[in-house]
Amino acid sequence: MSDEWRKRVVISKEKSRAIGQPGWYSRGYLPHFDAEGQTQTMTFRLFDSMPQEVLDHWREELASFSEKDADLERRKRIDAYLDQGYGGCYLKDDRLAEIVQNALLFFDGQRYAMHAWVVMPNQVHVLYTPKAGWDISQIAH
Repeated sequence: MSDEWRKRVVISKEKSRAIGQPGWYSRGYLPHFDAEGQTQTMTFRLFDSMPQEVLDHWREELASFSEKDADLERRKRIDAYLDQGYGGCYLKDDRLAEIVQNALLFFDGQRYAMHAWVVMPNQVHVLYTPKAGWDISQIAH
């Protein structure tokens, strides 16, 4: 993310807080716009799908990179690592995957409109649109 883009995200977030309106939010990556009717993606990863020691090792390896290049390379490595299916991959078990799917669909039509989802062995991806009165933090909670 460019410095200019980060500034816009922070400014928008501050403005939205000041006027009590939903808006741009970011924890330093993948900013999102939280607004009524705004379609969103959400990813859940299992606790052991990305070990902290791997991230620490990459941080050391990428220390000599520029911040922008290190961030890009770190994201590529994380995506590639997660796609390998490391960890316990508990969601390979159809029974557990079905529990997750049923939980995702439980409030479909009430709190959000579920458009698409995939339950993978170590992560879950969701595409949904919040209904009026529901924001991302309430839905994810």
